[in-house]
Amino acid sequence: MISTLVVAQEKDKPAYKLFTKAGKSIGYGKMLQELQKADVVLFGEQHNDPIAHWLQLEVSRDLHKAHQQQFIIGAEMFEADVQLVLDEYLAGQVAETNFEQESRPWNNYKTDYKPIVRFAKEAKVPFVATNVPRRYAAMVSAGGLKALESTSADAKRYIVPLPIEVDMSLPGYKNMLSMFGSNTHGTTKAENVVQAQALKDATMAHFIQEQLNRQKKVLHLNGAYHSDNFEGIGWYLQKKNPKAKITTITTILQEDLEKLSDEHKNKADFILVVPAGMTRTY
Repeated sequence: MISTLVVAQEKDKPAYKLFTKAGKSIGYGKMLQELQKADVVLFGEQHNDPIAHWLQLEVSRDLHKAHQQQFIIGAEMFEADVQLVLDEYLAGQVAETNFEQESRPWNNYKTDYKPIVRFAKEAKVPFVATNVPRRYAAMVSAGGLKALESTSADAKRYIVPLPIEVDMSLPGYKNMLSMFGSNTHGTTKAENVVQAQALKDATMAHFIQEQLNRQKKVLHLNGAYHSDNFEGIGWYLQKKNPKAKITTITTILQEDLEKLSDEHKNKADFILVVPAGMTRTY
């Protein structure tokens, strides 16, 4: 008698799933339709998540198809004072090796951001370095926002116009205060750390708004904490431009992709859920 081999039916293993802020499952195509209506898409990532970086590239390609010459990409991963060498590389004026040496790319640039920069170069999409130079964020971490008052006019070109409003009552900033309150060293205070975060958020919003003033449609790549819960960059953008249509995406990890956990609802307009066991890029 021939025995029958019974194979257990396992569930599929999707690499990601998308949800609305209310926790309703949504397909990529439906999400893209909504992204195309936005003036700004803030794509919040986990910096070492390969699925988020891949989806950022796909969104870049598809929004470029929709908006063509109106479309630009901005990114936290490049600081404003490297815009010249970034532009020179995109224009084919300097070699890739020189660009990578001089633009201070993050350690995971080659695996996670290089494909998007190369896409921008090939498709002739402007790419804007939006982050404040880290030396100025370090100044604020050490001495608060008042430390920026002594910077030169040249330095201020790379910083949001002063003074900067910081609402310490925003939940994200309050959470940072509680996290860093007992873990700061020397003269650095928790308030200064939050002010440095706000400096980054406000500066990124400032350079995004410059593009909106030029009637551009912006896809902005940033760590999720800079845009989660409609705070951070989005909060500063809305203060500058209440009429701007801002759509946010965040990236979270879950063991189960079938249902969005309540704790992640309303973090963003769209939630990219990646399996908790997904491999990391670093």
